[in-house]
Amino acid sequence: MNKRILLIDGMALLFRHFFATSVHKNYMINSNGIPTNGTQGFVRHVLRAVTDIQPTHLAVCWDMGKTTFRNELFQGYKQNRPEPPEALVPQFSHVQQISQALGFFNIGLPNYEADDVIGTLATQSAHDTHTNVYVITGDRDLLQCSAENIHIWLVKKGFTEYLKFDDATFREHYGLAPKQLIDVKAFMGDTADGYPGVKGIGEKTAIKLIQQYGSVEEVISNITALTPGQQKKINANMDNLLCSKRLAEIICDAPIETQDIWQQMTYRPDLEHILNVCDEHELRVAKRYILSL
Repeated sequence: MNKRILLIDGMALLFRHFFATSVHKNYMINSNGIPTNGTQGFVRHVLRAVTDIQPTHLAVCWDMGKTTFRNELFQGYKQNRPEPPEALVPQFSHVQQISQALGFFNIGLPNYEADDVIGTLATQSAHDTHTNVYVITGDRDLLQCSAENIHIWLVKKGFTEYLKFDDATFREHYGLAPKQLIDVKAFMGDTADGYPGVKGIGEKTAIKLIQQYGSVEEVISNITALTPGQQKKINANMDNLLCSKRLAEIICDAPIETQDIWQQMTYRPDLEHILNVCDEHELRVAKRYILSL
C-alpha cells in the first residue's frame, strides 16, 4: 500500500493562526480563562489538511525549548526575537494537549528544532518510492528538503492556500537544486533567525553565485574571479559565512528511531471522537468548521 505521510510544523501553525485572529483581540477565552484562538486555528488547519491529503500517517512536530545545538554554534541564534504575547503563552502547552487528545502523533527532540525532526522523518521515509511526504509549514528553510516525493506546502492564506514545492518546482523557481538553498542562505543570512551571512550580499547575488559556482566552498575556491567588492565582503565575513552555512542546514539524520514510530504515526480520522474533543475543550469555532468539511 502506498503511504501518504503528513508532517505538520506545529508551532508555525499555532503562531500563524494566533496572530491572524489576535489583531482584533479575538482570543476565544474558554471557561478556564485560557485563550484558544491559536489552538482552534491549528485544529482547523490540520483537519482541513487531513481532508485534502488523506494521509495514512501523520505527525505533528514541535520545538522543544528555546535553545538547540545551533545556539552553541552561534550565540545570537534566534536571540533577536521578541517574547511571545501574553495571550499566546498558555496556548503552547494547550495546543499540544489538544493535538494529543485528537490522536495526532506528537514528536519533538531536545537540542533540535522541529525543522530537524521534519527533515529527518521526511528524508528517511522518502527512501521508499511508494511513499509521498507532505510537509505543512510557514518556514521556507524546509524547501531544502524538497524532493520528487517530498512536497513542501508553504502556508499562504487561510487553511487552503499554499505555495507548493517539490524537486521540480523548486528547480524551476530558483534555478538551483533544493539543497543549494543552504548555500544561498549562508551568503544572505537570516534576519528572523539572527545569523549574519555576508554583509552586503542579498538573495539575488547569493543565488547568482551559487548558480555559477555550485556551493559556498567553490565560491571561496574561485574568489579571485569575483568582483573586487564581492571579494572584500566575503573575506571580511568569512567566519560568518561558514558558520551561517552550518546554521542554515536542516539536520536530516537527527537521532530519531524512525522504525519504532511509523506504527504510532498511523492515522485514521474518527469524526465522532474529534467532535467530542472539541466539545470537551470548548473548541466551538473549530467544531463548526470541521462539520462543514
